[in-house]
Amino acid sequence: MNIASTTTARQAASIVQEYFSTPINALLGWVDSLAEEVAGVQSSGGLTRARLDTLVEPYALRTLTAAPFYGAGFIAAIDLLTDAHSHLAWWQGEDRRQLVLASQTVNKENIDYSELEWYRVPMSTGEPHVAGPHVDYLCSDEYTITIAVPASVEGTLIGVAGVDVLVSAVERELTPRFTTLGSHQVTVVNAFDRVVISTDPRHATGDSVRGSELADLPRAACAGLALTVIVEAR
Repeated sequence: MNIASTTTARQAASIVQEYFSTPINALLGWVDSLAEEVAGVQSSGGLTRARLDTLVEPYALRTLTAAPFYGAGFIAAIDLLTDAHSHLAWWQGEDRRQLVLASQTVNKENIDYSELEWYRVPMSTGEPHVAGPHVDYLCSDEYTITIAVPASVEGTLIGVAGVDVLVSAVERELTPRFTTLGSHQVTVVNAFDRVVISTDPRHATGDSVRGSELADLPRAACAGLALTVIVEAR
């Protein structure tokens, strides 16, 4: 194995880790406070969609103001609320408008997101998770990365706080940083070996690298993230 390429892969992995630490830390900065507020509402009466929205909105808007995320908010655990099976308290876009699923498509307000990666993994592990790329049909209709952090009340998980970052924005941020590593193509893949972003135009977001020329190249895992970096000397 090429030692120089292996070293470059580790350096690229550190760049990816640093980049995603920003949204993870942003969520960790308020998820516990939100959980305390949710617990207070639960102890004084039923937690409804409207009451959850009121609690989440200032955190979501503050998060969107602080960094160039596409969307931010909180996804309630299934059957957490007294008036809905599921609910996304979510704000997004340049105008930071609240997402109102019920007005967009029949039955979307009752969507079962329990098996979607951005919800399922943090709810099962209790740890932050970076999910994607996926086409976000609920929100942006674009390739998106969702970063989610679980929230708990007295040891019981009540949902996940999350942010959406468009893959196009990730490319704009990471590609210049990868150029500092010298003459290597850098490809970031998820746990399913699908491309998140790549400096090599031959590999598009969503492509599988299994069985491709990338499969046997040096790679490095991104600590704490379900992401891996593959490098190829030009």
